[in-house]
Amino acid sequence: MRLNTLHHCRFVLAGALALTGCLVLSGCSDGNMDELHTWVAQVKARPGPPLKPIPTMRPYQPYTYPQTDLRSPFVEVAPQRVSKIHPDLERPKEYLERFPLDALKFVGVITFGGTRYALIRDPEGVVHRVSAGHYLGQNNGRIETILGGKVELVEIVPNGTGGYMRRPASLKLAQSSGD
Repeated sequence: MRLNTLHHCRFVLAGALALTGCLVLSGCSDGNMDELHTWVAQVKARPGPPLKPIPTMRPYQPYTYPQTDLRSPFVEVAPQRVSKIHPDLERPKEYLERFPLDALKFVGVITFGGTRYALIRDPEGVVHRVSAGHYLGQNNGRIETILGGKVELVEIVPNGTGGYMRRPASLKLAQSSGD
């Protein structure tokens, strides 16, 4: 019995709140709406900003590709013959080939037993002694000559068409700035 009474009280209370809300909201509509309607009419009566004129369209000028004797940029390039240049994949890699060439520093030259050696510092700070014929860098760079201020080498790099090409490279003697 008590549960029914409690339920009934909740229902009555909810109804009373809903009725009060409706009465409050209906009181808002009784105000003077004439001012609001007048103001809206005035705003609508104002002229809008002037429109920009439509831009004039230039007539289409077709483009004629004048280099008809050259390769079309829309046709795939036919693969070239396989070049005779290729890296020796059978030879064991040397220690300095694990570093990119720009990470190696040429720090000096020594001559020992009639052979000229370049002193190359790796990124870990270890100095290595190399001579002509040794390999440096990650592109199969073989040392050709060691001059007083420069180590000249030739790298074997992909040519973009499935083959390889030779590319000259060099390391210049690092300036002593506490390196």
